[in-house]
Amino acid sequence: MNREIITGILAYGMSGKVFHVPFIHNHPGFKLHAITERNTKQAALDYPGLISYDAIDDLIKDTAIELVIINTPNYTHYEYATKALKAGKHILVEKPFTATTDEAKELFELADEAGKQIFFYQNRRWDSDFSAVRQVIESGVLGKLNEVHFRYDRYRNVIGPKTFKEEPYSASGLMYDLGPHLIDQAVSIFGKPETFHKILGKNRKGTKVDDYFSIHLGYPNSVNVFVHANLLLVDPLPAFVLHGENGSLHKKRADIQEEQLLKGMKLGDEGYGIELPGSEGKLTLIDEEGNKSVSKVESLEGSYLPLFDAVYESIANNAPYPVTREQVLIQLEILQAP
Repeated sequence: MNREIITGILAYGMSGKVFHVPFIHNHPGFKLHAITERNTKQAALDYPGLISYDAIDDLIKDTAIELVIINTPNYTHYEYATKALKAGKHILVEKPFTATTDEAKELFELADEAGKQIFFYQNRRWDSDFSAVRQVIESGVLGKLNEVHFRYDRYRNVIGPKTFKEEPYSASGLMYDLGPHLIDQAVSIFGKPETFHKILGKNRKGTKVDDYFSIHLGYPNSVNVFVHANLLLVDPLPAFVLHGENGSLHKKRADIQEEQLLKGMKLGDEGYGIELPGSEGKLTLIDEEGNKSVSKVESLEGSYLPLFDAVYESIANNAPYPVTREQVLIQLEILQAP
């Protein structure tokens, strides 16, 4: 690394503690410079020397900062991204990038005028389970695919405390919470769908926002991709199910990074990013004579560091960032559709 990118992070909640600070702190290409903490100054204790601002505007005004990570509630992304770009910062924005395609296009224009870069935090591209599924697809072992399912299910039958997810704010509800992960994974492999059809549901008692969705993405050559999420699934189905002319793949959601980081595990600790035993995918193939064979699909080690590698290389060396504007606009078009 030929230089350090001075970085500020807008919040030190779960997202900051788990998905951003550990990676920025441990990456040799970044210097963790400042964070916003309105109340408890925990980050300054966890990372001595870190500046802890009381207000987001104060952090954005810090002239030393080159990159601002926007990890605040969904409905604030457009506002803070606008302020950061106007202050001359590169930005890395949590999902969903914005609530609408119009907001996204305005930010793209603003970034181009300012000569700054926008990065989209789609970390689930680097989950161990999805990486294994991508490898199987790219290997071609399944032959022509006909039906693909990506799921992200949980069981949370009560209304959560995070009002920006549970109240009818802009970009609230399960569609805007887990939809960006699943749609991005599908688009990163299959590209822009020719058609899409979306179903939303409200099933929890007292919910004001959607807590269920199912989207059919139609691709050429009769490739049908379905993405689903449900907050009332007691017995989760496999997160990834693929069917092709030569066989099928079943894989559970098994990436362990979030759980490990929440428990205090550090990057580089033994076992970090390694799925638990029994999490392997099941690959069933059939040959020309009709004989079936079943094998396990081992997952690679999960790590979100490559995302930050890509941000660094883009700022320092003008390398292309893997999550593109076009892909994000496709995602937002689906998210905002009625």
